[in-house]
Amino acid sequence: MVRLREAGATVMTTARTMPHDAAHRDLFIAADLSTPGGAQTVLHQVRTRLGALDILVHVVGGSHSPSGGFAALSDGQWQAELNLNLLAAVRLDRGLLPAMIAARSGAVVHISSIQRHMPLFEATLGYAAAKAALTTYSKGLANEVGPAGIRVNTIAPGFVQTDGANGLIDRISGSAGVSRDAALQQIMDSLGGIPLGRPAQPDDTAELVAFLSPTAPAPSPAPSTSSTAAPCPPPDNPSAHGET
Repeated sequence: MVRLREAGATVMTTARTMPHDAAHRDLFIAADLSTPGGAQTVLHQVRTRLGALDILVHVVGGSHSPSGGFAALSDGQWQAELNLNLLAAVRLDRGLLPAMIAARSGAVVHISSIQRHMPLFEATLGYAAAKAALTTYSKGLANEVGPAGIRVNTIAPGFVQTDGANGLIDRISGSAGVSRDAALQQIMDSLGGIPLGRPAQPDDTAELVAFLSPTAPAPSPAPSTSSTAAPCPPPDNPSAHGET
């Protein structure tokens, strides 16, 4: 968000509640993107206040599901994972891409996860499955809208040390009866290890989003997907921030 504003973009953000330290409060939309009604609220505000977008960055994601593997997840919990981690992006794309297509210009970035192919089955199986679906959907969307000048990329972060990631460490520590350090190491080991021996930082992902989201129209390259290199669990709670 800050990186895009520094590059000259007008950035409208959305979340269920406004962060207490939020800047540009006039460009904030309160909405729950895991619901159809929340998506409609965002679509209406964007169309009314901004018209067609140049850049759409879908950040929201997370998991409330309990640990315990496949048997611990109810139908309702599976649906909640899909609503938050897949269908929220689908609904915004469906509402906002037609204007981009008409303008024959635009960039879409979906935040997926390395868990799309390295799931933590004990803790976040539903989240991992939903992010795998988001990645496949994004590739298909890139192939469809690329000829119209729209670039669709996915970023699959690894282990990024956010507040939500710290919550997941606490959850695993409590359920497994191990220390936080041991829980952290367990996550890194399950994702293949991290050569640097530490998680990535949020600014690393922000720089990649900025790279994939030029603030000026660009020629229409072939549709593609792209991913980062550092392994990452999801936040313990759904992200408070989604961006349009």
